[in-house]
Amino acid sequence: MLGAAPSTGSTAITDRPGGGSSLVVFVMRRLAVTIPLLLMISFGVFALVHIAPGDPASSLLGARASDPATLAVVRARYHLDDPFLVQYGKWLSQVIRGDLGVSIQGNRAVTSTIADRLGVTIILSLMSTTLVLGIGILLGAVAAFRCGTRLDRAIVIFGVFGISSPAFVTGIFLLYVFGVLLHWFPVFGPGEGILDRAWHLTLPAFALATSVMAIVIKITRAAMIEELARDYVTFARARGLSSRRIFFAYVLRNSLIPVVTAAGLIVVGIVAGAIYVEVTFSLPGLGALTIDAIQKRDIPTIQGTTLLFSAFVVLVNLAVDVIYTLVDPRIRFGRVES
Repeated sequence: MLGAAPSTGSTAITDRPGGGSSLVVFVMRRLAVTIPLLLMISFGVFALVHIAPGDPASSLLGARASDPATLAVVRARYHLDDPFLVQYGKWLSQVIRGDLGVSIQGNRAVTSTIADRLGVTIILSLMSTTLVLGIGILLGAVAAFRCGTRLDRAIVIFGVFGISSPAFVTGIFLLYVFGVLLHWFPVFGPGEGILDRAWHLTLPAFALATSVMAIVIKITRAAMIEELARDYVTFARARGLSSRRIFFAYVLRNSLIPVVTAAGLIVVGIVAGAIYVEVTFSLPGLGALTIDAIQKRDIPTIQGTTLLFSAFVVLVNLAVDVIYTLVDPRIRFGRVES
């Protein structure tokens, strides 16, 4: 069949999927691993903040007066005099209930602060991911079909330029050219409403996408060149099928496996890079909130945002594993024998 190229390796799939029930079992098994991993991450986050230099009580007070009576109240409130494991257990019980503590900046709940900032980071990350996967896969496919030509070399050079330039450097360049000189885009702020916010986040999204797009271009180009050299493509051409049908019906799907595998790392990289881009473009997102919390030693906010980012990374990896099994029907949820 032309729908999927035969494997050239020695891996043999032994278990057949049982439909939706197998997918549910697979997800449940992955969740069984994910939950202990999140607990380990939460312990690491709490421990790193706990062993940081300085007095936690003084940090929690911030710029307020730190007389002995006030310090005693803060220590009692945050259980700082309890053993470390007791402190962690009490903090974890609060986190499970959705209580991340109170920020020292404005004495506001950390969950409320994160909720206010989350929208900007989500929209920025979604726009950047769409640009990376959409344009990256397109350019990689064009480079593969025009392998060895000037267009192929130009696309490869663009990828090298993008991966060599950090997101904040690209952001400053785009900000100066398209914001300051040409006045095509706003230079700061998140905007109001959906369309205005998307307009304000266009330059940050391109700055964030350019730095990681080269990875998608390279992976897509290499995968498609390999697929185009397979026997089933030659057979399809001999049957008189058009290049468009061969590409969309056969080559693209078979080439998506390495792209999907890398997509998880790309999305995580985009969210991590958003920290620098948000600061560059003065965007009130989670990245800027984390940087500000670190500078002011806002311990509850640091713990909350770090834990949220960590949980996001774990869930993205879980989603990639599920998508990976859906893209290629040859992949099974059971045992794989070599």
